[in-house]
Amino acid sequence: MRYLPLFLFATSVLSVSALAEEKAAAAKEEKITFDQHIVPIFREKCGSCHNANDKKGDLVLDNYGLAMQGGASGEVVRADGDASQSQLYLVITHMAEPKMPPQAAKLPDNQLELIRKWIEGGALENAGSKAKAKKTVVTKVTVSNQRPAGPPPLPESLPLDPLVVASRGNGITALATNPWSPLAAVAGHKQVFLYDTRTREIAGVLPFPEGVAHVLKFSRNGQWLIAGGGRGGQSGKAVVWDVKTGKRVTEAGSEYDVVLAADISPDHTQIALGGPKKIVRVYDTSTGELLYEKNKHTDWITAIEFSPDGVLLASGDRSNGLIVWEAFTGREFHVLPGHTAAVTDVSWSPDSNILASSSEDTTIRLWEMQNGGQIKNWGAHGGGVTAVEFTRDSRIATTGRDNVAKLWDLNGTALRAFGGLGDVGMEVAFDSETDTILAGDLTGMIQIWNAKDGAVLGQLSSNPPPLVRQIEQAVQALGGAEAAAGQATATLAALNKQLADRIAAAETAAKTAAAAVAELEVVTKAKAQADAEIVAKTQTLQTAETALTNAEAARNKASAERDAAVKVATDLRAKVKTATDAVTAAEKESSEAMAAFEAKPDDAGLKTANATASKKSMDALATLSELTKQSAAAVQEQTTKAEAASAAMVAFAAAKKTRETSDAEKKAADENVAKTTTKLKLATDAVTASKAAADKAAAEAVVTPEQQKQLTDTDTAVKTHTATAAALKAMLERLNAAKGRALQSLEASVQ
Repeated sequence: MRYLPLFLFATSVLSVSALAEEKAAAAKEEKITFDQHIVPIFREKCGSCHNANDKKGDLVLDNYGLAMQGGASGEVVRADGDASQSQLYLVITHMAEPKMPPQAAKLPDNQLELIRKWIEGGALENAGSKAKAKKTVVTKVTVSNQRPAGPPPLPESLPLDPLVVASRGNGITALATNPWSPLAAVAGHKQVFLYDTRTREIAGVLPFPEGVAHVLKFSRNGQWLIAGGGRGGQSGKAVVWDVKTGKRVTEAGSEYDVVLAADISPDHTQIALGGPKKIVRVYDTSTGELLYEKNKHTDWITAIEFSPDGVLLASGDRSNGLIVWEAFTGREFHVLPGHTAAVTDVSWSPDSNILASSSEDTTIRLWEMQNGGQIKNWGAHGGGVTAVEFTRDSRIATTGRDNVAKLWDLNGTALRAFGGLGDVGMEVAFDSETDTILAGDLTGMIQIWNAKDGAVLGQLSSNPPPLVRQIEQAVQALGGAEAAAGQATATLAALNKQLADRIAAAETAAKTAAAAVAELEVVTKAKAQADAEIVAKTQTLQTAETALTNAEAARNKASAERDAAVKVATDLRAKVKTATDAVTAAEKESSEAMAAFEAKPDDAGLKTANATASKKSMDALATLSELTKQSAAAVQEQTTKAEAASAAMVAFAAAKKTRETSDAEKKAADENVAKTTTKLKLATDAVTASKAAADKAAAEAVVTPEQQKQLTDTDTAVKTHTATAAALKAMLERLNAAKGRALQSLEASVQ
């Protein structure tokens, strides 16, 4: 923003403008010399310590030659006119350590101003002295929109301690981001702060004793930073620093009022500036020579910028004037009418074909350079647009009086709005290296948003605390970050343990269920075997019972046959006895008949009786013989049947034993079936229960979306706090290193 801060001091500037010009003109004619103006101050304020007899730190200030020679730490007065780089001026203004005079208030402002003018006038010895010609060696660089070779330009070992810490912050007067490194520049009181946009940490402090910077711009290759500013109604200048070293490269202008707009050409050969004097002035960066000036503007110049190709220079003023010049010749190229109120800012597209301008009339306007025609305009911020900037990819960042920053495309379509500013938006910048948008407001707050989603990433300050306080805050923040990281780590560990326990329980339950299933399989097989065995044993018992029945029948039959054979044999033995008796009787009768016949051989009757008796005896013998045979056969049959009966009895006994054994085995099989049936039921129940338990445990082990979010959020918190702690440790190292450098410088100055 180039216009808004001016209302804070516009009245006072206008009221004293003429007087200031007269005084400045008189001061310009008057030579400020060591002998006439400076040595009295040095003798009064510094002579007790820095004289020829008592030269503390090998520094003598009451002798011109010795003062210019410097002390143990080197020269203290820059003869080239750069007061901001003169150690003497920095310590007496209390912008650097050691503050002089020691343990006392700084010199009065009029004496400090006199010393500053003496240094900037060339540190002349007397009225006859002439200032040395100032010349800065500036190497012309190639104009390009491509990323420069080598590492990105970042500060290296710059001081981190603010030179001035105000009681409260001031409105953001200037803000810029480096095109090729994550670096932002913020204007403060008599200083410019460099911030790393990745960490939002101070990367360096650049002294700007000229006053307050109202414009900051990085060169197109990112190597340099230009600041334009000063003191309203008194003085103004544009200075250029090397971003890496913090050294002043060159400066331009010696205005009698504050510089409100400034830029350096892409090839580093020109510096353009403007302000309340309504004049565009362009200087040579090497010699500081004024190349040309243009006074066509009718009001304060509020915006100036070279095109990226270095061909054109655009300038806008507090009325509504907008002019494009040929950068090298100063010839008028286009006058761009259209705004109805103050032009607050200008910015070129990367290809240099389009100029964007912002205005208090609430609009953004786009101009093409072939004919100078307006190709687009839209209302961007209610109450007025205060700043505009093209991004590297041709988007457009803006802010304004509606307390909002916005990002647009070339058609004027709002891509995203970024709210949260505490007051009127004054400055806007886009960091292409981190894809973030920065905006500063009237309260002094600089907000940083992620351009993709609008998330607030942090803030920058235009009034940071002293280095010691920064270290204290970093230590406190580190403690908090480490505590938060520890707590988040403990929470994450507890969550992971809960999850691990649930997973372990699920695994145990699954193993239990698997074991139950395996046991069920074993019991099922045992039950099947028991069932098969009971079938086999039943069949065996049935076979044994059948065999027993058959054996019993065979035994009974054999016994009956044996008994029958015994009876037959008994009967035949009785018959044999009877036949034997009959034989005996017949033989007796035959013997008696024989004897009677022999006695009476002629007795026919006896002869017949003898023959009959003999025949009867023979018949009896024949019968006895037959019965004897039959009796022998019957005895044999009796023996056979007895053996058969005995065998049948043995077979019956065996069958009975087999049946008893089968019956016992059948009963055992029945008991086994009963047991295996019980086991099967128990195993089945166990499988059902264990599967239910496993399913429940598995369900509990499943991470729900809420639990996963909690885990993810906690893990992110651990990483975030750990990264924050690591970043804070790194910051502490940088701060302590800066503190060490400052102490070394202090010791060297005191010695």
